[in-house]
Amino acid sequence: MIDVLSGALLILGSSFALVAAIGIVRFPELLSRMHAATKPQTLGLLLILAGLGLQAEDLGDLTIIVVVALFQLLTAPVSAHMVGRAAFRTALVDKDRLATVETPAERGEQP
Repeated sequence: MIDVLSGALLILGSSFALVAAIGIVRFPELLSRMHAATKPQTLGLLLILAGLGLQAEDLGDLTIIVVVALFQLLTAPVSAHMVGRAAFRTALVDKDRLATVETPAERGEQP
């Protein structure tokens, strides 16, 4: 049963990684590509690591898998944020396509 569950997690994680790769190639702008590069890719890697963790027999292997997962969760959002911030500051982002929410003060309403 563990082999079937592990195989399903590996296939599902690989599918998410494939969707991320297709999104990077197909999306038209930088921010959409960054979303495709971080969200499904991170989930895909975590699913693959979960599948590997089910097959691991040694505590050392599990420790390495957990460390890789933690580093992925810590670095992917930060790097995507920094790339997006740099792109926004260098005018590589089409600001007309961004959606913003006005606060009540910006609309002239009393809070």
